Amino acid sequence: MNTALKSLDQGMAEKNLDALLVTDPKHVYYLTGFACNPHERFLGLLLVRGEEPVLIVPALDAEAAQAASSVSTILTHSDTDNPYDLLSKQLSSMKLGSLGIEKEHFSVARYELLTSAVAVDHISDIGPLLRTMRAKKTPEEVSRMKHAAELVEEVLRRGLEHVKTGVSEIELVAELEYLMKKVGASGPSFDTMVLSGPNTALPHGVPGSRVIQPGDFIMFDLGVYAAGYASDITRTFAVEDADSKLVTIYNTVLAANEAGIAASISGATFGSVDRAAREVIDAAGFGPYFMHRVGHGLGMDTHEYPSLHGLNEDIIEKGNVFTVEPGIYVPGLGGVRIEDDILVTEDGPQTLTSFPKELTILHL
Repeated sequence: MNTALKSLDQGMAEKNLDALLVTDPKHVYYLTGFACNPHERFLGLLLVRGEEPVLIVPALDAEAAQAASSVSTILTHSDTDNPYDLLSKQLSSMKLGSLGIEKEHFSVARYELLTSAVAVDHISDIGPLLRTMRAKKTPEEVSRMKHAAELVEEVLRRGLEHVKTGVSEIELVAELEYLMKKVGASGPSFDTMVLSGPNTALPHGVPGSRVIQPGDFIMFDLGVYAAGYASDITRTFAVEDADSKLVTIYNTVLAANEAGIAASISGATFGSVDRAAREVIDAAGFGPYFMHRVGHGLGMDTHEYPSLHGLNEDIIEKGNVFTVEPGIYVPGLGGVRIEDDILVTEDGPQTLTSFPKELTILHL
């Protein structure tokens, strides 16, 4: 049994669970090393206290599971089988008092199928347990995330070469996502965003047909998946020239970004990171234009625990990885966001992203 499974087994004992069922494909990968997209088919990792884990996969994924999974007992089901019958057989010999499932991942339909196949007195949510485990990255996970950061920065570096006269936001998105595969990433870790001019005032704007023009600020927000782990970076550039007010905004956001990173230390709270960045923006008079949290957890998902908002008093621990991404967005003028991926170490914050942050002027 690998380290992650041992930790989960220990958590199961602490919570007095007789068994648990993991069905989120990312969590199955995290615990077993086997990655797949089962689509509508059933995928599940069953752990019964005191017994060896069992992996249940669609029959078409059996060979891949046998090759990649650290779990040796693998059961399969065809498209005409009822996979819940396999669960019923595995659990029929025991009196099941408590079963843990991932409530956020389980649909009502699947819950009904489960409870009709398995007799259990009480069902608990194991989502918080898995969330806590995933929040502290292992050296192997950190290595994969560093690689994902290196790849996305290479994509951005090459993508900037395509900022030319007459190029639109959506054309740049297409070029960036092509480059992601070309440099060796699995693909984008979220919808790639390129916004220009007044569109940069939209924190989550949708790239469109607007053509890049001299005098624009242009914002790139992109990330990639590599070996199952995500990167996420935002950089904002000026095109040909820089409006003085936007330069002031840029410098304020950069200072806020650095303040948030400096606050990212073990023993502090996640909320203190948000507050450190927000104080810089408030002091410069742009407080109302910073309307989102300063960051989010990063790992197998682009957005995972923790949420770095000002009221989160959970304690930062060594091994946490999250983004620090303050922004200022002024309607009708434009906006700036600068985002880095941060690893908390015993020696302080380590920035996984290293793309230059000083204001750069691009020439068409």
